[in-house]
Order: sequence, then C-alpha cells, then structure tokens
Amino acid sequence: MKYLFLLIISISYIFANAHIFIYHRFGDERYKSTNTTTQELIKQFDYFKNNKYKVVPLSLILEKLEKKEKIPDKWIALTIDDAYKSFYDNGLEIFKKYNYPFSLYVYVEATHSNYTDYMSWEEIKESAKYGEIGLHSYAHKRLQNLTKEQLIEDTKKAFEIFLKNTNITPTTYAYPFGEFNQQVRDILEDNFNFRAILNQNIGTVNEKTDIYDIPRIALVGDVNIKEKLRYKTFDATWIEPKVFPKDGILRKITIKVNPKYKKLKLYITNKGWRDVDVINGIVDLKLNILLNHARTRIIVGPNFFTISNKIINKIQTKKGEIQ
Repeated sequence: MKYLFLLIISISYIFANAHIFIYHRFGDERYKSTNTTTQELIKQFDYFKNNKYKVVPLSLILEKLEKKEKIPDKWIALTIDDAYKSFYDNGLEIFKKYNYPFSLYVYVEATHSNYTDYMSWEEIKESAKYGEIGLHSYAHKRLQNLTKEQLIEDTKKAFEIFLKNTNITPTTYAYPFGEFNQQVRDILEDNFNFRAILNQNIGTVNEKTDIYDIPRIALVGDVNIKEKLRYKTFDATWIEPKVFPKDGILRKITIKVNPKYKKLKLYITNKGWRDVDVINGIVDLKLNILLNHARTRIIVGPNFFTISNKIINKIQTKKGEIQ
C-alpha cells in the first residue's frame, strides 16, 4: 500500500500540468474566428467552477516556474490579447462576477492611436484593478520579419508609452500572433527584463516550461472545454527543424524523447497524423514535403492530447532581417 501511494504521488508529479488559455474578442459577432460569445464564456467559467478548477493570476504560475516547483493540475490562468474594446464592454463584468483574474496584453499602437475597436488607456487602467496587464508590442508586426534594431525599437516604444499612460511597469509580454523564433526570443531576453513571455501554441505549463516560451491554448467559438483541459505536456527536445526551410521543403525532423517510447504520433500542418518510430530515444524522420502554410505546426506525442509541438514560420527575405 505504501508503494502504491508513492507511485501515485510520483505519477501526479510527473504529469502535473496547468493550463493557460487565451481569448481575443467577446460578444463581437463580426469576427467569428477570434470571438467568444458571452454565453460561451459563462459556460466555460461554470465548468471551471463546477469541476473545482482554480483560476489564478498568471503571476502565481510564474512564481512556481521561477522556483521550478510543481504547478497544480487544477490551476488555470486566463489571458486576453490585443485589448479589444469588446473585452471592456462585454467580457470584463463576467470576469468580475466570477472573481476570475486575468492578464490583458495591450497592442499599444492601437490604444495610443485611439483605434475604434480598442480600449482606451482609461479603460485599461480600470481593468487593471481586476487583473494584470502586459505588453503585446507597439505595432503588432510579425517579429521574425523585423531587424534586430526594429524589434528593440518597437519594444522600447511600447514599454515607454505603456508606462507613461498606466504608471505600471509591464513585466510580461505576449508575442504578436504568438509567433517568434529563437533569435527574437534571445533579443528580447538580452535587451529587456521581462519576467515571462507567452506564445500562442497548444500546450500546458509545468516546472520544465521555458519562461520565455509559455504556451497558451486559444479559446474561440464554441469550445469543448473538457477536451481542451485534457492536454498535457510531452517531454521532448526538438533538434530539427530549427527554422522554416528557405525553399519551403521540409526534409528532416529530429526529436529527442524518453527511450521508453518505441512509437509516437506526429502531425504536420495540412499533412495530417502519422505513426513514427523511436529508436534509442530519437525520432529521426526523412521527408520531402512542400510546406504550403507560412505558419506550420509540428506535433509529437504518444497520443493526441499528450503532446509537444513546434511552430516554424516563414519569414520575409529582406536584408537585415533576423535570421
């Protein structure tokens, strides 16, 4: 019995995974691909409440990550990108009703230039009473297409305007479109003191999560929230590909995994799932596939919900771009 108890504790530790979700618009039927209806939001929040999930501030999860501590399975953090006005008009009161904290990521140029669909600085400051706020860049461009100087300038400008208008120092950042590459990550880490940076990639968070590559699962439209909460992190080290191939042809995938696995499932955007062999802890796949999506996702795992995934983005070939 003692051995069984220790085994259960060990298994729960290995597979402890918190979930971070991302929203964009609320109750705005004009943009169905990024919209969550208020009815759907209430349905999701009721599911969290009735199934004993704990919605916590993102900063609490970051504390655990910084200390390399176990993060409870039942923890959830909620994030909102872009600071669309529909959050303030249609979503905020629901968050307040359930007493659910959130992290709001501000597209600074849109707010500062008074774009119609975006929150004002006053609305952002009001929202900050109930959640945390962070940066979502100044111009909301695909960062991998910027030069190093442009990326630094965009981030610095966003930081300064944000601070001036909110009197809050932003400590977290969300990649625009959820897209980045290793060079973008390194430039932001080397030049700014962000506590954490979040992507928009399917996955969960545990003590091994890279604090500058924190996954978030998008919730848009009618969502099977029970299914989204089934996702777990599969421990894998991605060796190839490192970047989107210049000629668009994916020739090799190499991934290091636990040697106990002999077979895994692998997915490539628009190419479907396939079974792959694992030899001595290595997936080594030779391919000749034309990638017809500028944003290509590759997923690997023992099943459809315990996964590790990598996104490679096609970048513009302009002189001075980040390579």
